[in-house]
Amino acid sequence: MAKCFTFHFNFSFSFFLIVGNFDDGNQSNNFVNILAASIATLLSIKLYGEGSVIIASIILTIVILIFAENTPKTFAAKNPEKIALPASWLLELVIKLFKPVIFLISLISISILKIFGLKSESENNLNSDELRMAVKDSKSMMSSSYQRMLLNIIDLEKVKVEDIMIPHNELVIADIDDEEELFDQFKRIQHNRLLIFQGSENNIIGTIHMRDLLNSYAKDEVDISRIKGLIREPYFIPEGTPLSQQLEHFKNQKRRLGIVVDEYGEVQGMVVLDDILEEIVGQFTSSQGESIDEITLQEDGSYLVDPRISIRELNSELKIKMPFDNAKTLNGLILEQLQSFPQHNVSLKIDPLIIEIIQVSKQGIKLVKITKLN
Repeated sequence: MAKCFTFHFNFSFSFFLIVGNFDDGNQSNNFVNILAASIATLLSIKLYGEGSVIIASIILTIVILIFAENTPKTFAAKNPEKIALPASWLLELVIKLFKPVIFLISLISISILKIFGLKSESENNLNSDELRMAVKDSKSMMSSSYQRMLLNIIDLEKVKVEDIMIPHNELVIADIDDEEELFDQFKRIQHNRLLIFQGSENNIIGTIHMRDLLNSYAKDEVDISRIKGLIREPYFIPEGTPLSQQLEHFKNQKRRLGIVVDEYGEVQGMVVLDDILEEIVGQFTSSQGESIDEITLQEDGSYLVDPRISIRELNSELKIKMPFDNAKTLNGLILEQLQSFPQHNVSLKIDPLIIEIIQVSKQGIKLVKITKLN
């Protein structure tokens, strides 16, 4: 009697699990596995007695892992169309057959969750961490470059515009009221756009595209009044905007450049579309043919580093994990640690690095030497 009860309980329990969760495509596999366990339990008790249940469970677990999990799932992943298409009609039939029962059990589950103040969420929804894990697990089915780009796209939500922006002190800008400075910038500029301000550098009134200037110059003599007519309205970006949102904003606004401002309207820096794309595909040569060499490997294994480099980029290049919640650049991190303006030959330890200040100027740190501790 006990043997029959064991079998019927296990079978009924497995039936309940598969019906109650059949909206997840993997639950049919659970049904078969639990049914196999029920049969193995019954047979082991009948043939060898109750003491053989544990041994039978271990043997069945090994058999299921090899012949019901790893081998068939790997084969199906390698041959999706060959396996999925013939099985789809049977899966559709089973889903329709159990649909009323699924609806009833789902309704009961939702009611129970409401008692505890919880909302039912679809098991098919993946959060960013689960999606990242899924991409990493699929490395055998895609190239490493595609996998890296997908992971970078997932991370766009975590990265803010201020993490990749060109800081205010490095912007190439000109005063529209200073005609001599303006024309001097036109002669020296290596970018295709020039930021224009009036009165104060925080009062940016727009940008001038060099292509528009050349087209205007080809037609007639360029004077200050004509230049003012070429100024395009500025596009401002609130500080703290995630790159995923800003990429969509650039697309909708038909823009390639934005000015980052804080809550007080003060200009913090500039973000261009190319910077966001580099976060996805990696560093590529700029349109001006510039090559930025911010990290130089030395013969002794240390690095000479421009302290203006962002901590995110430093982490990526040196394969380390330094926090960048507060300070965004290496220069900012050093000043944050020292709490004062440093002199040259000063060294400090910030795990996992030893940082030695090589050159300083009146404006800030110019060059540092970094040695990895491990």
